[in-house]
Amino acid sequence: MEFLSSCASSSSSQRFAFFNVQHQNTLSSRATVKSQVLPWNFSVVGLGRSTRLSADGRERILSCNCGSNRVLLFRQSWRYHSCLASSFDLISLNYRYVFNRNIYQVNFRRIRSSLGKFRQRFSVKLARVMVCVMLVMSVSSTFGGTPSQALTEENLLFLEAWRTIDRAYIDKTFNGQSWFRYRENALRNEPMNTREETYTAIKKMLATLGDPFTRFLEPEKFKSLQSGTQGALTGVGLSIGYRTNVDGPAGLVVISAAPGGPAERAGITSGDVLLAIDDTTTESMGIYDAAERLQGPEGSSVQLTVQSGPSVKHLDLVREKVAINPVKSRICELPGSGDDSSKIGYIKLTSFTQKASGAVKEAIDYLRSNKVNAFVLDLRDNSGGLFPEGVEIAKIWLDKGVIVYICDSRGVRDIYDSDGSSSMAASEPLAVLVNKGTASASEILAGALKDNKRAILFGEPTYGKGKIQSVFKLSDGSGLAVTVARYETPAHIDIDKVGVIPDRPLPASFPKDGDGFCSCFEDAASACNVNRSYDSFLALVKQNCSVQNASNNELQP
Repeated sequence: MEFLSSCASSSSSQRFAFFNVQHQNTLSSRATVKSQVLPWNFSVVGLGRSTRLSADGRERILSCNCGSNRVLLFRQSWRYHSCLASSFDLISLNYRYVFNRNIYQVNFRRIRSSLGKFRQRFSVKLARVMVCVMLVMSVSSTFGGTPSQALTEENLLFLEAWRTIDRAYIDKTFNGQSWFRYRENALRNEPMNTREETYTAIKKMLATLGDPFTRFLEPEKFKSLQSGTQGALTGVGLSIGYRTNVDGPAGLVVISAAPGGPAERAGITSGDVLLAIDDTTTESMGIYDAAERLQGPEGSSVQLTVQSGPSVKHLDLVREKVAINPVKSRICELPGSGDDSSKIGYIKLTSFTQKASGAVKEAIDYLRSNKVNAFVLDLRDNSGGLFPEGVEIAKIWLDKGVIVYICDSRGVRDIYDSDGSSSMAASEPLAVLVNKGTASASEILAGALKDNKRAILFGEPTYGKGKIQSVFKLSDGSGLAVTVARYETPAHIDIDKVGVIPDRPLPASFPKDGDGFCSCFEDAASACNVNRSYDSFLALVKQNCSVQNASNNELQP
């Protein structure tokens, strides 16, 4: 750097000495300053000296020999230079300033403060620029293969479906594939010029998950699903599922037939195998494709090929509107005399629709008003329905306790339990009837009542559907049914493909309707009393009722 200093003579005339200062920063953070007095306009002789600064450059040049006057107005400008040198290392800086003491008073502190603020603001702006560059690079890498113009409406619908799976699907490995890379490849390669092409692209994407329960629903199918959970369907009244064992014929298994529906009237029962629908084999058919084929306009016909045991039947059924009444109840009176007679409240729960829990509460109130001593909850051929309804019905029967554990790939993610606030019938004896047509939400209910020792289960192992699906509506009215979790019973039992194991067996031929059930207790000549295989169940129910009845008599004044 070059600085100009003034030296005052005895006559007070202004003279100037010009100093050439070279500041070289070394790797050891040491600096050397050489000061040399040079002539400047006047014949002034100055003497300079060399000084080796310390590591922080804080040794000062305080004086010079300017003729007869030894005054140096040297305003510690080395500090500013030292600051710049230590910041920029081996950069050599040369500035030429001419200072007039009477006109300018340079404030180097202000300059240094301003430069500090400049460096700070420059750093912030530089950081913002770098963030913007990184965002641009990220977006360009994601859609690098897509056209440069904005995404189309069809692309956006596909991305909406992709994001739904990304956020909700249970398997975060997405069946061992890179879910982000699939999105990029699909946007680049899959045709999405029409809505049908977009639907095809979404279905193709879901197929890579290898999960038959995660599927796409066109707008009309989405509406049909909603109407089904609300208690009305137009079809033959069949609930179907995948086979849980490899033995037997290929096809779809009948989980249950709606009471009074066309399928039940034709003699189709749970466990039968649906081989074909309208001459189309079901060997490789999905359950939702089959359900769509079974439904149709009211009054239209459908041909079914069904195997029941060793025999194969060809049936022509007429579709009709099947009203799903989820709850039926009946009072069964046990033989006795006078006040010693006992009553059983029989509740048949066929599905978990939106009004199922309310209907169960109404049935309990009705049966209690008739002074029943015990309850029998029949979940046979109940293929499930809405998960929240299953939880709410469990709360009716439980005082306190865990109902179900919701798990994902990392373990338990949520717990549904009962705190007793919704309990209505937590004390009366309770028997639960299950079979291989008991599935999904009904298995959650049965498992909760068994593991909490609230009820005794009779029957055969249940269907074994241990996964939970949620339905998501897309912006165009279509939807996605997505497997979001698996569940475990309160005893941490994963029932998927295994089912809930009952406490006691019950023959499959035991009556499945309220009238037939009650006849087993009321009529000594009924098949129930003739068939000795029913004795254990009948005796246990009667015993529970007798104990409850005696307890009630003791409480009377």
